[in-house]
Amino acid sequence: MKAASSSLRAAFSHCVVQVRSYDYHHYLCLLELPANMRKAAFALRAFNVETARAMDVASDPKIGLMRLLWWEEAIDKIYANKLIEHPTAQALSSVISESKISKAWLKRVVNARINDANRDVIDLPESIEELEKYSEDTASTLLYMTLQAGGIKSTAVDHAASHVGKASGLLLLLKSLPYHASRNRHFSYIPAKVAAKHGLLVKEGGRSEIRLDSREGLCDAVFEMASVANAHLVKAPRKALLPAVPAQVLLDSLSKVQFDVFDSRLARGVLGKPPLWFQLKLKWYSWRGIY
Repeated sequence: MKAASSSLRAAFSHCVVQVRSYDYHHYLCLLELPANMRKAAFALRAFNVETARAMDVASDPKIGLMRLLWWEEAIDKIYANKLIEHPTAQALSSVISESKISKAWLKRVVNARINDANRDVIDLPESIEELEKYSEDTASTLLYMTLQAGGIKSTAVDHAASHVGKASGLLLLLKSLPYHASRNRHFSYIPAKVAAKHGLLVKEGGRSEIRLDSREGLCDAVFEMASVANAHLVKAPRKALLPAVPAQVLLDSLSKVQFDVFDSRLARGVLGKPPLWFQLKLKWYSWRGIY
């Protein structure tokens, strides 16, 4: 019993380290959560880190896809009360048994990642709506599960979570554009309709591809997508959820650099802002009872 308890503590510690290492702005958000929500939130965020990074850490896309399929199977095993020798899965299993997290939501996150992984890097989403759906299935769904684990049942808060998740998902995709471009020389998260509108889309060999002949065109495309994210933040009661804070901060940072995702200032501090300033902003919201 003692060994099992020690193993579980180590599993949750692993989750905290994962979130701090790879999702720092949300790590700072989670530190401000009420104690009864924090443990579950770290396990869920670590699960998100595992699935979001699966394709990035793999040397071969097929290996990344296998990692995601492993997580899909792991969810089934967790709900069948089978032991899995993986720290994040162990922590997640503990949270599920305590909080009765919906299996459908966990599956939704993994399936969204799998569908994205199966997409060829030069297969562009057709519209912003496709990316909004992806953000709903990942970022928003993660917020739904965190709220469920905290015992928070409110249609208004769920509504806010949907909008905040969509905004957050879209903005993080924009921030990641230079990274993805450096890996595969493609801007696979700019929708074809947006790219065509701003003169970034070229036809080559019967396929559409985004070219960066115009940095101004890219900034205009980013602005259009960021405007959709901003509309979601406006629709959400911004004071309802702490993850709205990093979303707004990133939007403000993008605006400051005229929506140039290649501007080095975006990589400074936390989402382009000094870490202390960001932490104080989070604390101000958390003092007002926002989660």
